[in-house]
Amino acid sequence: MIFDILTIFPDLLESPLNEGIIRRAIKDGKIAVNIHNIRDFATDKHAMTDDRPFGGGEGMVMKPEPILAALNQVKQQQGVGLVVMLSPQGRPYNQAVAEELAGHDHLIMICGRYEGVDERILTRVVDDEISIGDYILTGGELAAMVLVDSITRLLPGVLGCAESATQDTFSRGLLKHPQYTRPRIFEGDEVPDVLLSGDHAAVDEWRFLAAVRQTLKKRPELIGKVDFSGQELITLEKHGLAAEINTLQKLARQ
Repeated sequence: MIFDILTIFPDLLESPLNEGIIRRAIKDGKIAVNIHNIRDFATDKHAMTDDRPFGGGEGMVMKPEPILAALNQVKQQQGVGLVVMLSPQGRPYNQAVAEELAGHDHLIMICGRYEGVDERILTRVVDDEISIGDYILTGGELAAMVLVDSITRLLPGVLGCAESATQDTFSRGLLKHPQYTRPRIFEGDEVPDVLLSGDHAAVDEWRFLAAVRQTLKKRPELIGKVDFSGQELITLEKHGLAAEINTLQKLARQ
């Protein structure tokens, strides 16, 4: 998969690309990440990429010409890709959107700055706007790295364990069950016996119930969107969780 990132601060992106899973994915040829400095496409002697907004007001607005020139060069070199604007006005980013975008072979991400990007870029060349949350960052670079990281780990062969991505929090709408490792006893707190039993069916049931309880406690609004199987509903009934879940799912459908 190819990620092309258009930015006026390319150095912000260098360090995350040289660590951990992303670094390995690049080395193994699973992904390619190309960073393009929008300033290189400015036409004036000062390499201006922003200007004051028409109509007055605070701040500066990113100019359309350098962005379009950078985008056109990327398309000439790498081919047509899905053009994504990182924007607080975009659709909310979540695991489902990450999985959707992971289905593309080529993403071109534009990192906005200041008061935003000239609207004519949004209406003429942007295919999708993505927001990673209802808060304001100084620019889209950190948001772009969120997308690169979360999408990369979904690609085949990237994670050391193929099942890791499918068992993650949000992979099916539930938070992930609690995790434990050595030592067995830490400051008097013991690992649940079932995890040491060797009974895989019992472990699976414990993890499922623990994930449900975690979600009910921390993010109950997610429960309404979960599609439980018939066997899971029986298990939930047996452990006294079915009534609460049924109430939350009815509320979600209203």
